[in-house]
Amino acid sequence: MADTKPVALVTGASRGIGRRTALALAAAGHDVAFTARTVGEGTGRIPPRHGTAAAIPVPGSLERTKAEIEELGARALPVQMDLLDRRSVTAAAEAVLAAWGRVDVLVNNAVAHIAGTHERFLDLDLAVAEQTITGNYLNQIALLQAVLPAMVAQGGGTIIDLCSGSATSDPPGPPGDGGWGVAYSASKAAFGRLAGAINAEYLDHGVRAFNLDPGFVVTEAGAARGGLDTLKDRGFEPTPEEAPAAAAAWLVTAPEADTYLGKVIWTPKLVADHALLR
Repeated sequence: MADTKPVALVTGASRGIGRRTALALAAAGHDVAFTARTVGEGTGRIPPRHGTAAAIPVPGSLERTKAEIEELGARALPVQMDLLDRRSVTAAAEAVLAAWGRVDVLVNNAVAHIAGTHERFLDLDLAVAEQTITGNYLNQIALLQAVLPAMVAQGGGTIIDLCSGSATSDPPGPPGDGGWGVAYSASKAAFGRLAGAINAEYLDHGVRAFNLDPGFVVTEAGAARGGLDTLKDRGFEPTPEEAPAAAAAWLVTAPEADTYLGKVIWTPKLVADHALLR
């Protein structure tokens, strides 16, 4: 008998919000395909937020997430993908569609990790800014263009874009002193326009897209870089890592989720309003 579970594709799921979301969707009854750069546990590295220091080791891998999804009784399809490599991005979508024939849910969580993204304004290398726009915006379009036709053909689907408060809020301080770099925030601002464009064109085809702001989450990568202590000191309340995952699963499965279309959804409020974390 053919497997009839809906299929989710979650990007950037070796650790952090992406991993939690992949597991939440598996627990909610989805088979889960997921992407990341890191294949084997113990090999993950991310660049520092500032300067040219050595890459920072981080936990997480495709292997670990695969094992955890399968423990929940769902099928797991790990796909290596680098958001800075456009062919890698489109090939990931092609691999999932070839293996499972459909994508019912796409969670765009991955971000481009590039050294120098959070430099101060006059220190920002324009080549870094260009790379950041390519990874966090242009290659996200490429992924959506690869998945959308299949969603339309199958009669619909749900897209969740993990947007960022840095796209709409001024930083509380300079990069390195509680703030974030303009290369990152500008790329996420551009990314934040994609959900609305998709809804304008494809909502009548059954495809809906949400912008989900996870809040200020200290992920494994963020903790490796020193956490968000400065932001906390300036009054920014941290969000538990599992909160945006619970919010994403609710948006996919709850009948009333459509009332949030066209809005930037603030994870802490959604989670509190619907008692998603107990």
